[in-house]
Amino acid sequence: MIGYISGEVKSALNGVVLLVNNGIGYEITCSASSFDKLLKDGRGELYTYMAVREDGVSLYGFISPEEKKMFLQLISVSGVGPKMGITVLSGLSLSDLALKIATNDVKGLSKVKGLGKKTAERIILELREKIGTVDTETGEVVTAVEIDKEEENQDAVIALMSLGFTKIECVKALEGAKQSGAKTIQDFITYALKNIR
Repeated sequence: MIGYISGEVKSALNGVVLLVNNGIGYEITCSASSFDKLLKDGRGELYTYMAVREDGVSLYGFISPEEKKMFLQLISVSGVGPKMGITVLSGLSLSDLALKIATNDVKGLSKVKGLGKKTAERIILELREKIGTVDTETGEVVTAVEIDKEEENQDAVIALMSLGFTKIECVKALEGAKQSGAKTIQDFITYALKNIR
């Protein structure tokens, strides 16, 4: 399994880059943010997911572990394949996507090109349900309510857990964000993405 590649960009077209590492060129389908960064820098690194199917092997690339985690969450939803996962990540920033899942924003999510209302509803239902019931680190049953009583903070926790953060990391992020003056869900998510690694 290929999970990470760094190298020089040999060519880039329509969201696919040819990344050269030690004389070998890897053709990788990227999210929009990954593609733009690699195109701008001419080289870089990607966290990758290798999809093996009967008709071939495909590599998908992401600029950060959080982006890859969100992609894996998306393709765990029935009816969402790797291509749709990349499309969703290309249509929304990580924080916007997490926010739409946390706040049940079907209308906002279905604005992503090629994503219908029913699929958007399924993504929100399945991911919010998973995130709200199981701690990704321990596997224990947990809900956002157990972490914080305020509705906005619950939504922030759900959004962060959808990005692969654990319950403990979410609590630390909320405390740190509050101390830094964060007031909205967007502020909490932005703070967590910048400060938790």
